[in-house]
Amino acid sequence: MTDLLALTAELCAVPSPSLEEHALADLVQARLAAAGPHLEVQRDGPNVVARTRLGRPRRIVLGGHLDTVPPNGNLPPRREGSRVIGLGAADMKGGLAVMLALAAEVGAEPPRFDATFVFYAAEEIADDHNGLRHLFATHPEWVAGDLAVLLEPTGGWVEAGCQGTLHLECTYRGRRAHTARPWTGRNAIHRLAAALTRVAAYEPEEVVVDGLRYREALQAVRVTGGVANNVVPDAAVLVVNRRFAPARTVAEAVADTEGLFADADERRVLTVSPAAPPMLGDPLVAELIGRHDLGVRPKLGWTDVARFAAAGVPALNFGPGDPDLAHRPDEAVEADALAAVHAVLASFLGLGGR
Repeated sequence: MTDLLALTAELCAVPSPSLEEHALADLVQARLAAAGPHLEVQRDGPNVVARTRLGRPRRIVLGGHLDTVPPNGNLPPRREGSRVIGLGAADMKGGLAVMLALAAEVGAEPPRFDATFVFYAAEEIADDHNGLRHLFATHPEWVAGDLAVLLEPTGGWVEAGCQGTLHLECTYRGRRAHTARPWTGRNAIHRLAAALTRVAAYEPEEVVVDGLRYREALQAVRVTGGVANNVVPDAAVLVVNRRFAPARTVAEAVADTEGLFADADERRVLTVSPAAPPMLGDPLVAELIGRHDLGVRPKLGWTDVARFAAAGVPALNFGPGDPDLAHRPDEAVEADALAAVHAVLASFLGLGGR
């Protein structure tokens, strides 16, 4: 039986900030190759994929990202009793340790499903760099399956579906003038006042999908403007972030958000990612939840489950670690949390007589 806490500490000891994952990818690839001939191991840059080829009618995909946010005084990791404290312990090297353990175990006792293990780069930064996005574009057969489980830290809950997200840039125009004679111009920054008031007063809607309550959100995330300290500014830019429920399409969310800023002179969608439905009625999702009596809650935020959902693959987040500890200097994961998630997934895969 793999010592999951020791393996988590080993993974945490290999720094892997976004775009610097190659050393950790090397370690993961070596472990997968040493696990035995039951795994077909493939690699594309810092992305490593291992698959069984048992001819089972259904395939389960387990996925996790290799990268972490930048360190914050939490390297190297340390063990304190039954937990590992360090960068990435919860988000998500504990989940990677569970994946590596299961990848080895499916060789000792063939599972009831074929299994795919996807270790990918650059989840924590701009979507353009995301390793899973790259794999879907270049090797879709590597990530194909009938159910995907991302081992993000969820505290042992199933976090179903996810919110969509978009960033909208709104530009307000004015007319330059000297600040001693402002009536001869028009202050573009002042024009933001009404828009910012609307954002501050925005009442987030709660949208129920598959019995799960997704709370939407709208926040101003960036304001720019100004020319000089004695010049009335002739342009100001506001960027807002909208989080929307899986009940909305991208087009609906964009139209609704743009409607809140009809007074802007220009509106431009900077980024948009679709939401993912919970898919709780899917037989494999329902079996995983029901067989192990797992708690279910909506995912408030965007995750890579949306990539699988867009490809028609039911997907959910389920992993060890407290998500509230992610990215904090005291980030940690407990041995019991690792063991519990491992036990559920091993049982679902049909390992060890479970």
